[in-house]
Amino acid sequence: MLSFDDFLSGKKAICVVGLGYVGLPLALLLSKKFNVIGFDINDRRIKELKKSIDTTGEFLTEELNNSSVQFTSDEKFIKKASLIIVAVPTPVDKIKNPDLSFVKSASHRVGRNLQRDSLVVYESTVWPGLTEEICVPILEKESGLKWKKDFNVGYSPERVNPGDKEHTIDKIVKVVAGDTEQTTDLIAKIYGAVIEAGVYRASNIKTAEAAKVIENIQRDLNIALMNELAIVFHKLGIDTKEVLEAASTKWNFLRFEPGLVGGHCIGVDPYYLTHKAQQVGYTPQVILAGRGINEYIPRFIAEETVKLMIKNDKKVNKGRILILGFTFKENISDVRNTKVYELYKELKEYNIDIHIYDPRANKEEVKAYYGIDLIDDIGRKKFYDALIIAVKHKEFIENFTLPFLKSLCKEPLIVVDIKGILNKKEVEKQGGIYWTL
Repeated sequence: MLSFDDFLSGKKAICVVGLGYVGLPLALLLSKKFNVIGFDINDRRIKELKKSIDTTGEFLTEELNNSSVQFTSDEKFIKKASLIIVAVPTPVDKIKNPDLSFVKSASHRVGRNLQRDSLVVYESTVWPGLTEEICVPILEKESGLKWKKDFNVGYSPERVNPGDKEHTIDKIVKVVAGDTEQTTDLIAKIYGAVIEAGVYRASNIKTAEAAKVIENIQRDLNIALMNELAIVFHKLGIDTKEVLEAASTKWNFLRFEPGLVGGHCIGVDPYYLTHKAQQVGYTPQVILAGRGINEYIPRFIAEETVKLMIKNDKKVNKGRILILGFTFKENISDVRNTKVYELYKELKEYNIDIHIYDPRANKEEVKAYYGIDLIDDIGRKKFYDALIIAVKHKEFIENFTLPFLKSLCKEPLIVVDIKGILNKKEVEKQGGIYWTL
């Protein structure tokens, strides 16, 4: 039987499978107390990490230099670990069905390298029951071992917030659950050794899986409500921001902001629960309605932008728009499932020439995933018919002054400020046209 002391002494190793936005922070944190192997199938990623380079921008070279993690793309190293933590993406496909290819592939790799008396913990966001229903049979088949007899499994949902330097992984309570009470105890001790905020023991794996998925569903629905209110208020000629500021004076009003909902979590995870709900005979109404609103927002913004251009005698067909920001949220390089792309596609329907600038996004990734060439220089004077500030990057807030933005745009300045970076009154005082959600 595995013991916490074996891991603490370095006698037993931990392997983190998947070294992206979730796996890398976890591997680095665990390595402060334990013997850690970091595995990823991406050879390029491993070579970069060995050179202390993190292309996600989450960690500095110094932090990687000081790490004891053994990075590898050789799956045979998984055999050396007695605790394997799987932290791979769980996206959806083009028709919004759960895409289990990553978690299944990882399970196959772990399974064929799984040793007797090992423990496998999943961190990927899934529907309640997936770990035991989908992953365990793969582990058994690949390893030839029997669950709960020869190996155990657990679940501890990731709560990483990319780009957030305040709520880092060690400062967020870790929910843990195992297939037995002893498994839960061991998982709790290991995470508890490095998580300052402590751990919460869920009664079973399904409960922990459900807790994770509803965290993001709740946020998705709250933003959907704000987005729908923004649509209504625009039709009524009311400033949404002013309404929210007034409503926020009541102690129990929960303030959320309208905006684009993208990324690999909030806009994806609801489909995992609705998929499972439909399997058991129930089609969720509220969850899917919220998703519908948030999926519609890029089109709404595009339509409102075109209306502004027409009203102000700007050329739409072959007109030029500069979009500032392409990542799915501010201050990160991640472009997965960014809704700025949906906005881009909607605007292209009007035959508009669109230029996109993002100092944080990887140009090669954007070209490979979306077929878009990001621009390097936005200094051309009086070149654009409208500007769209899509992402609230620190660089935009600190460096892109109103006079600078005005210099880029033909008169009058039209600025669609999705995230509300600029001051509406200042823009209008300078003769500009201002729009925000």
